[in-house]
Amino acid sequence: MVKLTPELINQSMQFINPCRERELDLRGYKIPQIENMGATLDQFDTIDLSDNDLRKLDGFPYLPRLKCLLLNNNRLVRIDDSVHESLPNLNTIIMTGNNIQEFSDLDPLTHFKQLHTICLLVNPISTKPYYREYIAYKFPNLRLLDFRKIKLNDRKNALEFFRSKIGKDILKEVAKKAKVNNVAMADGKLGAGANGSTIANQADIQRIREAIRNANSLQEVERLTRILQSGQLPENFSLDNGRGDAMEM
Repeated sequence: MVKLTPELINQSMQFINPCRERELDLRGYKIPQIENMGATLDQFDTIDLSDNDLRKLDGFPYLPRLKCLLLNNNRLVRIDDSVHESLPNLNTIIMTGNNIQEFSDLDPLTHFKQLHTICLLVNPISTKPYYREYIAYKFPNLRLLDFRKIKLNDRKNALEFFRSKIGKDILKEVAKKAKVNNVAMADGKLGAGANGSTIANQADIQRIREAIRNANSLQEVERLTRILQSGQLPENFSLDNGRGDAMEM
């Protein structure tokens, strides 16, 4: 396994893809977790994290430019509830060959307002009864599921199905599983990164940039820059607004 470091990000292949978008290639490193993505400086439309060893989709700082995530052939089982806050303009997520199992596991994706393409081929969930109906019902703006167009008639049929007794029972079961998952995760670790760190949000990033501009020493600039590139705030990290210096309590 390879740790996803700022150095690896900066050394990896960057190119303009056939869609004329700027893409970062992080395929095949067997990366176990997403971290240090602040080192991308939000310069990419597409990031390819396929063929790694990811189990959870989280760890992103605020990257408003990012539109497409390629996550094929990982071991993803969970999507963090707040990942949409870091990637507000994501419109495409390709997760072929992962381990997403339950309808409730997809709930975090419903918060992505721009999402129009999802692929879940070769995931246990894609073999569940009423899979396409559920996706069409829960994602009213989705255009492509598993590279097949969701047509108006598909949405109509899905809506009618989930108004039926069987459909309502399925929705109740999904809600029950989602509640169990939320209770299991409500242990104070939501939004946490490695070693007690916290994922930086947009406001944090802006404050760190201001602190860099106001720093009184090269050492402080270098330390704040490392934090900015990691996209994660160290445990007990705070900024003194009066001087612009960063402190770890």
